[in-house]
This record gives sequence, C-alpha cells and structure tokens, in this order.
Amino acid sequence: MWQWALLPISLAVFGTVGIWTVFAVAVTNGSVNLTEGVPFISECGTYNPQSCLFSQICNICSVLALWIVVIRFQQVKDFGNNGKANIASIILGFFSCIGISLLGNFQESVLKNIHLLGAFLAFFLGLAYFWVQLFLTYWAQPSRGRSYIGPARATGCVLSTLLVILMVVLLNTGYRSESAVCEWALVMVFFCLFGLFAEEFRQIDCHHLTVQKFYSS
Repeated sequence: MWQWALLPISLAVFGTVGIWTVFAVAVTNGSVNLTEGVPFISECGTYNPQSCLFSQICNICSVLALWIVVIRFQQVKDFGNNGKANIASIILGFFSCIGISLLGNFQESVLKNIHLLGAFLAFFLGLAYFWVQLFLTYWAQPSRGRSYIGPARATGCVLSTLLVILMVVLLNTGYRSESAVCEWALVMVFFCLFGLFAEEFRQIDCHHLTVQKFYSS
C-alpha cells in the first residue's frame, strides 16, 4: 500500500520546512543576529513568538518519528527478524523521539539541563538508531530498492557521525558558529534518513483491526 510511503516523506518535508521557518522568524524579528555568527537551532526557537512554533514543530515531528519507528519495527518483525537488533531499534527510536519532544518544549534559556538531555537523546540515540537500521537494511528481508537504499542510508549514517563529532569538537574548542552549521546540517541529514523509509513503507500491505466476539455458554 504505497500511501504508507507518504508518512516518512511528510516528516522529512514538514520538519525541514518547520525549522527553517523558525529560523526565518527569528532572523526577521531580530531574536538572532547573523552578523554575530550562525545560531544553533535551539537559539532560534528560544524566544517568543517562534518558541511556540518551535515547540509544536518538535512535538509533531516526535509523534511522526515515533509512528515511523513503530511501523518499521513491526515490519521487520513480520519479516521474521525479531532479534536483538530490531528490539534495540525500537528502544533507541523511542528515546530519541522523547528527546525531540524534550528539546522542543524545554527551551535552553529556561531549563538548560533538560534541553541538553533532549538534545543528547535526539542526536546521539537517533544516530545509533539509524546505524541499527542500516544493519537491518541488509539483515532483514530485502526490499526491491535495497540496491540504492543501503548505500544511501550508509552515506547518511557516515555523514551524520562525522557531523556529530565535528559539532561537539568545534563547540568545545570555541567555534560556536561552525558547530551550529554542523547541527543544521546534521538535522537535514536526519530528515533525509527518515525520508528513506518511504522505500520500505511503500511495500506495506494494509491490515485491518478486527474485534473477536466471545459469547459465554
């Protein structure tokens, strides 16, 4: 049922448009000053009115991402591959989605520790989730598009790993603007990685939920 492919595509498009809208609003109202350097995504979403928009975008992305995580877990399970890797994927994916919600609803200027926890869950566990998915791409039942999905997913995972390392190193060495660029690029790659699930999801058959009625004798 090809309509399921719209779910990961919707997340990728909505998330990309959403965070760049927050950036545009922050620049327009002067909340961030580009002459001082490139701001982090969370800095753009710290102040009103864009903080409200940022929170809602993160909440919606969190729900859509969790939906994708659960469907992908069940899809791999239906292939007969319910091993440790698949179980690890849903755990990593779940906590990563929680992180997206945390960093969106707890602004850095208000509750920095919780915001940083959310960022850790979203970025680091999210990265681990995509590496597990790369493994499952080849280990689970092959899809018709594996010949290009596998290399594309591998490229995204390697690029994301490099961006995470650069982001942390640059931030700790005082290059905030360069670190922020890495963060923006990392989020864009993450959205692309989510969008790649469209290939697997278009092969999902629609299942109907039925209720079995039991009658007492």
